[in-house]
Amino acid sequence: MDTNHNNGNESFKITGDWKMLSKQLKEKFSLLTESDLKYEEGKEGELLGRMGYRLSKNREEVIYIIKKINLS
Repeated sequence: MDTNHNNGNESFKITGDWKMLSKQLKEKFSLLTESDLKYEEGKEGELLGRMGYRLSKNREEVIYIIKKINLS
């Protein structure tokens, strides 16, 4: 039973300048579209899902990618 699926969305928050970060993500991962990178506050889970689907990555891998680019 996956009880963390909905609660997991709350544990990850976008920090910093998303516009700049999304531009860097798009440069690094050309498969990502503007729609994939559309971010609305409180809907991080949807963003992670779209990115994960496009990149064939799981949620944790997408979070790692975002954090890594955010630190660079």
